[in-house]
Amino acid sequence: MKKIKRALISVSDKKDLKPLLRVLKKFKVEIISSGGTYKEIKKLKYDCTEVSDYTGSPEILGGRVKTLHPKIHAGILNKRNNKSHHQDLIDNNFDNIDLVIVNFYPFEQTLENTSNHKKIIENIDVGGPTMVRAAAKNYNDVTVITSNFQYEELINELTRLNGSTSLEFRQKMSRTAFTETAYYDALISNYFNKITNNNFPEKKIISGNLVEKLRYGENPHQESAIYSKNKTLDIIQLHGKQLSYNNYNDIFAALTISKSLPKNTGVVIIKHANPCGVSALKDPVECYKSALACDPVSAFGGIVSCNFKINKKLALELQKLFLEVIIGDNFDAEALRILKKKKNLRLIDASNFHSSEILKFISADQNILIQSEDSKIFSKKDFAVVSKKKPTKSQFEDLIFALNVCRFVKSNAIVLSSNKTTIGIGSGQPSRLDSCQIAIDKMKKFTNPSTDIVAASDAFFPFVDGIEKLIQSGIKAVIQPYGSINDKEIIKFANETNTVLVFSKTRHFRH
Repeated sequence: MKKIKRALISVSDKKDLKPLLRVLKKFKVEIISSGGTYKEIKKLKYDCTEVSDYTGSPEILGGRVKTLHPKIHAGILNKRNNKSHHQDLIDNNFDNIDLVIVNFYPFEQTLENTSNHKKIIENIDVGGPTMVRAAAKNYNDVTVITSNFQYEELINELTRLNGSTSLEFRQKMSRTAFTETAYYDALISNYFNKITNNNFPEKKIISGNLVEKLRYGENPHQESAIYSKNKTLDIIQLHGKQLSYNNYNDIFAALTISKSLPKNTGVVIIKHANPCGVSALKDPVECYKSALACDPVSAFGGIVSCNFKINKKLALELQKLFLEVIIGDNFDAEALRILKKKKNLRLIDASNFHSSEILKFISADQNILIQSEDSKIFSKKDFAVVSKKKPTKSQFEDLIFALNVCRFVKSNAIVLSSNKTTIGIGSGQPSRLDSCQIAIDKMKKFTNPSTDIVAASDAFFPFVDGIEKLIQSGIKAVIQPYGSINDKEIIKFANETNTVLVFSKTRHFRH
């Protein structure tokens, strides 16, 4: 046990101080403080010594230097059972500081509220993290508190132990404190990398806030949690049981596709992180029905993401099928009433979710792969019509729609579409030819359309056999990235069969 005799309090967030001050007074703890915290403590009518009076050194540099003083840091860092340390304190007339309560300048909130570089720099705390690191290092003798959320736990500890703290408590607070300083420094590091467009620095620091611990991961024997760069997620669960690891994985896969579609348009149906139906028709009900028709068997137990507000008419259709999750840009009252009848169905409001130029991370053992998201916005200059036969306007729009979906399908990927709706998807096959066959089989089994059919491939066809299989199945136009040594053979075959062939200048693997 370590008795708390002297505390240093310097907090940016001054909420909830009063109950803590009451307990510190009860146990006759001397309080040192600085700046605004000192004024707040005096305002609450508690005794307090200002840091400048305690150290005998005034604040300088407009407040940049106030707690950076040997009397402060020697009081925190000295080992109480070390005779040499004890003698140093006597020789310099320094006293022990047993409790450090500090939270930092609001750097994270400043980033959210301004892009003014000077203001951001001034909200980088120096003295606070320095004191916290010192106290956390010396947890054997010193207690460190870094958040007002810990005040109640500290109050309970002091009350239980009559003004003392246990080693177990101090060690726990130390662990949290080092996490806090690491997170704070990560925010600063990432800010400087961002403003200098340095996505891949020599040392990459990944930080996040725990949103929730999940029941398990992909399988029950795996541990899992979800973290966010923000304090909360950009999606809101309105109804249903707790989301699982697999649910979140599917939700983000669905949102990545649906947010790539025109605003207020599009339905995406996901199963095991792969789309099994996508449509961009304007009428919500027809859009959903068309997406579902692509593969109604796979859609069973899947996730539906609507890039618009879900109304009563659509809700009546959605409730006919067993689904794990329904995502919308909000729901009207009648839609919620209908869908909430299914107790376990998760309803997600994604109206605040926005895809951004963020990095994707994949970890393997102690290694991390990082890349930017494939969020390229297609324009006509990204494509070249290489066949003699030219696409109609509607064909060209369908080709771009199909390629846009294709880039979110696990490679090797083939997407067949008609009228801005997928009618066959072949995914995740080592052979591109097999993906073609799966997409064709799906089309023949569920849709078998009579209108023009187009096909998209996420990479080039290395041989004629793949495009030949598609054309034999009724495909009238194909879009694929260029780059094969057999590109000329592919173009020749397209011309011989009077097929539209468009080359994309970009490849779109998704492994």
